[in-house]
Amino acid sequence: MDAAKIKYHQAGDYLLPNLKAPDNPNIGIWGMRRKEHLLQYKDPVYTGLFLSGKLNSHLEDTDRAAKEMFDRLIKEYAAREGVTEELKSRNQLEWIAKINAIRERVEEVIYDELIYA
Repeated sequence: MDAAKIKYHQAGDYLLPNLKAPDNPNIGIWGMRRKEHLLQYKDPVYTGLFLSGKLNSHLEDTDRAAKEMFDRLIKEYAAREGVTEELKSRNQLEWIAKINAIRERVEEVIYDELIYA
């Protein structure tokens, strides 16, 4: 930031810069998991994204893509395997067991394709 472009305000005897903190990124659980993976296993990639100022947008994009993929795959797998609302009303325990198994498989797909990529 160029010092000539910074505006100041008077606070007692001091001139303080008018600085604005960056907006909080909208990063959910998938973005945080991606960040943890980058930190632990791909430090040069993490550092490059951080230093270029692109880390938060990368994490937001990853989180958004993972959420969309999760919702889409859950619906696809449930439809393919006959896990319907009718099954839910008829036998809740079976529906819960099947939907949990589907969720686990979908999470593995997301890890493989987005988080660990």
